[in-house]
Amino acid sequence: MTDVRTAGGPTPEPTQERTLHLGWALVLISMAQLMVVLDASIANIALPFIGDDLNIDQANLTWIVTGYALAFGGLLLLGGRLGDLYGRRRIFMIGLVVFAVASLLGGFAQNEALLLGSRGLQGLGAALASPAALALITTTFPAGPPRNRAFAVYAAMSGAGAAVGLILGGWLTGLDPLLGLEGWRWTFLINVPIGLVAAFLAPRFLNESESHPGQLDIPGAITGTLGLLGLVYGFSRAGEEAHGWGDTWTIASLAAGVVLLAIFAIIESRVKHPLLPVRVFANRTRATSFLVMALVPAAMFAMFYFLSLFIQLVVGYSPLRAGFAFLPFSIGIVFGAALSSNLVNRINPRYIAGVGTIMAVGALVGFSMLEVPTSTEALLAVTPDNPLGADVNYWTAIFPFIMLMSVGMGMVFVPLTLTAVHHLRAEDSGIGSGVLNTMQQVGGALGLAILGTVSLHYAEGTKSALAGDLVARGIPPVDAGRLAFLGSFTEGASAAFLVGAGLIAIGSVAIWAFLNVKHEELATDGPEGEVHVG
Repeated sequence: MTDVRTAGGPTPEPTQERTLHLGWALVLISMAQLMVVLDASIANIALPFIGDDLNIDQANLTWIVTGYALAFGGLLLLGGRLGDLYGRRRIFMIGLVVFAVASLLGGFAQNEALLLGSRGLQGLGAALASPAALALITTTFPAGPPRNRAFAVYAAMSGAGAAVGLILGGWLTGLDPLLGLEGWRWTFLINVPIGLVAAFLAPRFLNESESHPGQLDIPGAITGTLGLLGLVYGFSRAGEEAHGWGDTWTIASLAAGVVLLAIFAIIESRVKHPLLPVRVFANRTRATSFLVMALVPAAMFAMFYFLSLFIQLVVGYSPLRAGFAFLPFSIGIVFGAALSSNLVNRINPRYIAGVGTIMAVGALVGFSMLEVPTSTEALLAVTPDNPLGADVNYWTAIFPFIMLMSVGMGMVFVPLTLTAVHHLRAEDSGIGSGVLNTMQQVGGALGLAILGTVSLHYAEGTKSALAGDLVARGIPPVDAGRLAFLGSFTEGASAAFLVGAGLIAIGSVAIWAFLNVKHEELATDGPEGEVHVG
């Protein structure tokens, strides 16, 4: 039986009841985090089916994904601070209920407006629940091995959520109508019982934090939220082929986001109770953790995006088979998280996270070496039974690098999550968690925008040349464009993987240079002023 007593932390009674309390607390927090993360990807595979059923055109269909990301990323700072001010358990429960209700609305939506509105409401619920969940780990579990193990589970849920979402989305979408409801609707409805049960049980297994009502920084909340919305929307729009970086609304959104965040920074430096206290960034190790946790998801989310398209469009996998192709990622990240949670008790976080980033760089370089035939003759031979990437062997060309990437990510997320929120003042735990989540969301949006642009740039020349050759061979322009896209996609994706490797390499340099907190410090609690970074 686990002894939850640790030097420097609270000393609860070593009874079975208390151990079960911590165990169930972790189950509830992990369920909520997995639900929030997988919902970013679970609907992706269902998009064509949703479009057909609700008559949503292709341009608006992307808002099913973007709407969730916008609300989630834009409201995270506010959600984290609300937990600090009004009680983290209360905000956690409210977030779960909002998420469940929004999922119910989405599952029964009969038109585009209700579905898109439900996705935005899901994003609000996620922005309330996710930072509160991370802060609850910090305040519920004593420092040392118990907290390290809890963070390992949290990190595994965060990292594996995208892969689980692809698998679950593929399976649910492929179901025959169940209880008279199409399969895609169950990608939303599955959240309803999970969210409601977790919210109902939260008072039984989670303690409430102190509340400080009346201290909400309203001007900061407005400018900070709108600024983040502007950045996330701008980056998301920049990553879409139909718009790009030169689009008027992309530029306007990014410019407005930067201006609003500058105003937000001025407000925060002057108000008595800021939404985002500057002291959160004062610790060098914590600031480094925030930076790296923006760079790493930027590459990881893009890896999921390009590799899932490659597996489906070029290699010819069905959506469900593509989802299962990512199953090893879930297994690997759980293994990496468990390994690092044990190592962090004996080895400084710098070495664990540093090695993890090197592994991830190696994996992305490996993905960049994927090759398929790109000749006109090869494209002319493409059929549903003979995809362009028919000769790509999953077990030798893809699987080893999925495992390398996933284990590396597990070794990065656990120590960096620990160092990002450790030794925060009690009243700042929620906003610290909100900043960490915001960095991941904004980093992911920025990564997709940058790497999407890189991919398009490197593929464009090849695509144009192939399309011209195919038209000259008598292929109709529409079919020629589709085949040329397939022929050029791998080249663009390879360039994107290499740039992603570069982003993680920058994060790795930052870790080795600046992340110098000792592992002994992670086994203690105390005010920030007592942190000794050597």
